[in-house]
Amino acid sequence: MHNALKIKMYSFTIDCRNAQELANFYGKLLHWEVVFANEEWACVAPPGSKQGSYPCILFQQNPEYTPPVWPETPGAQQTMAHLDFAVNDLDKAVEYAVQCGATIAPEQFSQEWKVMLDPAGHPFCLCEMKSVMESEHFGLL
Repeated sequence: MHNALKIKMYSFTIDCRNAQELANFYGKLLHWEVVFANEEWACVAPPGSKQGSYPCILFQQNPEYTPPVWPETPGAQQTMAHLDFAVNDLDKAVEYAVQCGATIAPEQFSQEWKVMLDPAGHPFCLCEMKSVMESEHFGLL
């Protein structure tokens, strides 16, 4: 059927106070490139991608952005989503993320992953998943 509905992931969009700063952080963390940036938006994608190559991580500047509280606390801004990153060496990945500008969340819930906070306060997880990293089916490097 030629007129069938198609839905494809375009981006994972993250609100923040400074889109360019957060794009630079994730670009450095993932060894990705900032493929687009202006006063309100910035986008990172795998190396060699161009603007229009998706999916990407898109950062939307929001001057009213309030960082979530981790772990969740009643009455405080809640985390609505977070990114998980597969790593082959958790300790080295944590050290590198901190060098990029992340902080280690004060509360942790597992030895198999580490909850980190990006410079805007969004939680993300570094997950030791050697089998995923070595899989031929793992698409984004």
